[in-house]
Amino acid sequence: MTVSFEEYAALARQLAEQHRAGVQHAAAESERRRDLHAAADYLQQRLTTQGQRLDQLGRAIDLYQPTSGPAADPGPPSTTPGSGDGGPAGAAGAPGWAGVGAYPQVSAGEARLALPTAVSPAGAVPAQRAVAVDPAVELELARRMADEADRHGQQAELLAQRPVLLPTWSPLARAVTIYAGCAAAAGVAMLALVLASGVGLVDGFTLGAWICAGLPAVAFFGGYLVLGRWGRPAMVEGAPPRYLPLGFLICFLLVPMAYCSYLLLVRGLRG
Repeated sequence: MTVSFEEYAALARQLAEQHRAGVQHAAAESERRRDLHAAADYLQQRLTTQGQRLDQLGRAIDLYQPTSGPAADPGPPSTTPGSGDGGPAGAAGAPGWAGVGAYPQVSAGEARLALPTAVSPAGAVPAQRAVAVDPAVELELARRMADEADRHGQQAELLAQRPVLLPTWSPLARAVTIYAGCAAAAGVAMLALVLASGVGLVDGFTLGAWICAGLPAVAFFGGYLVLGRWGRPAMVEGAPPRYLPLGFLICFLLVPMAYCSYLLLVRGLRG
C-alpha cells in the first residue's frame, strides 16, 4: 500500500499536535502538582500554628494534657464508605477531637449516588467501589475546616480574656462592685455585733475595734482575694488591676458609715 506525500504530511501534523498536547498536559499537570504541594505545605504550617495556640489556651484554662505519653488504642478501623479497604476515607480519617468528623454528613441517598456499585456474581449483595479522591477537593475541605477552627479559636480567646465574675464589666466597675459587696457583708456582721452588744455579749471597746478596723480590714482583704480568684481572666499579660487604694477607701468608709447610719436610724425611731 503506497502512502502519498499528503497523507504522510497529515500524519506528521497529527503526531506533532498530539506531542504538543502531551507536552502541554504534562506541563499543566506539573504546575497543578506544584500548586497542590504548596497548598499542602501552607496548610500544614497553619495547622501547626493552630495546634500551638490550642496548647496555650489549654494551659490557660488548666485543661492542657501533654501528648508525649503512650499512644491510646485507636480502636477498630473506620468503615466509612469511600475508603474501599476499611481505612479512613481521605482527610476524615485524620486524628483529632473525638466525635468530630472532617466532612459534613451526607444522607443515605446522596451516599448511594456518590458511591457506584459493582454487581457481584451469583446475585450477591452489590459491592461498593472506591471513588477516586481529588487532592484539590481534599485540600479545599481541609482549608474550610481550618477556617472554622480559626473562627472557634478566636471566640475561645475572647472568652478566655474575660474573667469569670462580671465578664462584661470594666475592671474599675468590677472592683468597685466587689469591694462594696464585701463592705456590705461586713455591715451585716456589724449589725450582728451591735445586737450582741445590746444583750451584753460584746463590750463597747470590742465593738468599736471591730467597727473601725476589724470589719473594714476583713472586707478589704475579702474583696482583694475575690478579685484575684474570680476577677482575673484566664489569659492576661501580667496581674490585673485590683485598685487597692480605692478598695481600702471603700471598705474603711462604708462600714463606719453604715454604723453611723444605724445609730441615726435608731435615734430617729426612738425620737
